[in-house]
Amino acid sequence: MIERVSVPPIIVTALMGAADFGWAEGLRRAHFPAERNLVPAHLTLFHHLPPSALEEVAHRLKRLCIGPAPAARLTEVMLLGRGVAYRVDSPELMAMRDELADAFAGLLVPQDQGRPRFHITVQNKVEPREAKALAETLRREFRPRPLAIVGLAAWHYRGGPWELAKKVRFRG
Repeated sequence: MIERVSVPPIIVTALMGAADFGWAEGLRRAHFPAERNLVPAHLTLFHHLPPSALEEVAHRLKRLCIGPAPAARLTEVMLLGRGVAYRVDSPELMAMRDELADAFAGLLVPQDQGRPRFHITVQNKVEPREAKALAETLRREFRPRPLAIVGLAAWHYRGGPWELAKKVRFRG
């Protein structure tokens, strides 16, 4: 029998500013089932790039971060069925993601081939009625507002907490 060694995929995220990350992480800790909350609050650009692409990913993230940080806004509370998230609107971040998608087109899994709906998940994997109740509560207090994006990062996914592979801050 041949033993297959699983090689962890690369996840690419946008990094939030400290205040926005603290806010999102606080909500995630309060509402995400603790036994399933293995990663911090995040904004995913790609869910699964092959680890063989890490050097090229790191190079491209560094190049994208030469300029200014993209403008971004929290625009609404989203009900995910079994969870809740805040929708993030950022044409500039989407353009960066599109550039990366073009560069890695032949390597993208189906989940990463479509156009994403950027969001920050604060609850997932709960009963739909629990998610609906939280969405209603968060919507009552929600007002659209800016979201600070300060960098881009690549992570190794090893089935549990992510391991940082590359982090680059915007310099512009």
